[in-house]
Amino acid sequence: MFAVLRQFKFSHAIHLPQAYKTMTSLRAHATQAVLGLLVVLFSTLLVTAAVAKPSPELILKLAAGDNDAKVEALNAIAGSADPEALPLLQALANDSLKVVGDKQALIIDGDKVTDAVTGAVLPALPENAEDVVTNNRVTLALQNAFAALDLTSPDRKTRFEAVKKLQDAPDEAIVPLLDKALQVEKDPKIIVMLRLTQAAAQLHNADKAVRMAAITTLGESDDPAMKQLLAGLLEKEGDTFKEPDESVRVAAQNGINAIDARLKRGEWLGGIFTGISLGSILLLAALGLAITYGLMGVINMAHGELIMIGAYATYITQNIVRAHFPGLIEFYPLFALPIAFFASGLVGVLMERLVIKHLYGRPLETLLATWGISLILIQSVRSFFGAQNVLVENPQWLSGGVQVMSNLILPWNRLAIILFAALVVIGMTLILTKTRLGLFVRAVTQNRQMASCVGVATPRVDTVAFGLGAGIAGLAGCALSQVTNVGPDLGQGYIIDSFMVVVTGGVGQLAGTLYAAMGLGLLNKLLEGWAGAVLAKIAVLVFIIIFIQKRPQGLFAIKGRFVDA
Repeated sequence: MFAVLRQFKFSHAIHLPQAYKTMTSLRAHATQAVLGLLVVLFSTLLVTAAVAKPSPELILKLAAGDNDAKVEALNAIAGSADPEALPLLQALANDSLKVVGDKQALIIDGDKVTDAVTGAVLPALPENAEDVVTNNRVTLALQNAFAALDLTSPDRKTRFEAVKKLQDAPDEAIVPLLDKALQVEKDPKIIVMLRLTQAAAQLHNADKAVRMAAITTLGESDDPAMKQLLAGLLEKEGDTFKEPDESVRVAAQNGINAIDARLKRGEWLGGIFTGISLGSILLLAALGLAITYGLMGVINMAHGELIMIGAYATYITQNIVRAHFPGLIEFYPLFALPIAFFASGLVGVLMERLVIKHLYGRPLETLLATWGISLILIQSVRSFFGAQNVLVENPQWLSGGVQVMSNLILPWNRLAIILFAALVVIGMTLILTKTRLGLFVRAVTQNRQMASCVGVATPRVDTVAFGLGAGIAGLAGCALSQVTNVGPDLGQGYIIDSFMVVVTGGVGQLAGTLYAAMGLGLLNKLLEGWAGAVLAKIAVLVFIIIFIQKRPQGLFAIKGRFVDA
């Protein structure tokens, strides 16, 4: 280049335009050379970063050190969250990490033998190679190392499971890693879990202020596992406490008390939710009976079997959808609702037309006849479907639940039943108050003779109302199929409870049925948590007997100038 410049300066044979072209060409070549050099350097850095591994000292400590050294090495790997350590960790987990003396660590992959430090491939496994021995502490530290690597995953579920694993055995060595994860984590639930894990790891820190801060964080949780960690500070080793500072022990006890209070609230809320859920089921089961019993005074002992028919109609719908429309299997409960309604409603209409209409005014004979019908229906189902329970699966959107507290999970299927019961009550209210059929039903319920005198076809109203009540029982069976076993005896467990709800609420009163179902459901579950299931049932029955003695008309009595006896 300098020679060219000298030529340009001293030679008279080169003209100015030609010199300018030469300089432009030289500049372009120089630029390309510099860019190429930068690319080579950058590629070298990338390759160097790609082959970066844990330090040789760390690898040999993990392979040849004692168990304390292995735990220390694994904690260091967990703290660095180096993804290049993953093959080494997998080899240790799969028992494919070997050691030769204390100088060489080897990774076995089939017939391939690789030096874990240099990456060199060996022709064969040395005869003096030995297995790497581990114990439970090393295994636990290995699990923490795997979880630490998963904390950097872009998948939310992977990070969530990683934090859960780290919570099982928190170690102070991973606190820096948790700090890094907290700086980049966006999911609120994972952030809370990371902070709890960090506090658990710092619970035995040498600095009292750090321990107090960790206790404060753990005390704000509602997780029983955090309570156990705090309780560990109050344990004694001989005559001395594990936590020597009395003020720290007092703070730990206060944290335990705070967690206990939250867990107690969770138990109460869970009992209330379970009671509302049971009340919704009782409401669905008793709603149809409230119509038929209130309208016609018929003690229908086959009402439970109408619920069972709705459940089996759901089972048949599930099988048909799975066989012919597999892509719609997630929505089969929506198809089953109208089918269950019409199946049970049709059976109810046939019962009323063929048997019950001939027994009006003869309650004992009606009771015996409907009891006989219930036995016939049970045996018919056993003959067609067998005596064993049939499998009705929850679709994906009704599986699982939402976790409100650590000891309170609200299942989706029970939330759906509560919502469904509310919709059924609203629908029945609109039918009874806003339609011509509802007007006739209310008229016949309040005064059958006067309704007949003004032109109401009471026999037809009886049939339609009985079919409507039976159809609602079918809806109850469809809902129950998502929370309980479906078998021939399904309805037997709800017939007595249904009558108790109707009698307590007031015969023929929709509002009374609603309040009685919810009240009995809550009372049953709250007493069950205090006295057990059997004593709770007895207590509820005694309460109903006393209530009916004091108020025979139930919660709500029918108002009017004349009511049929």
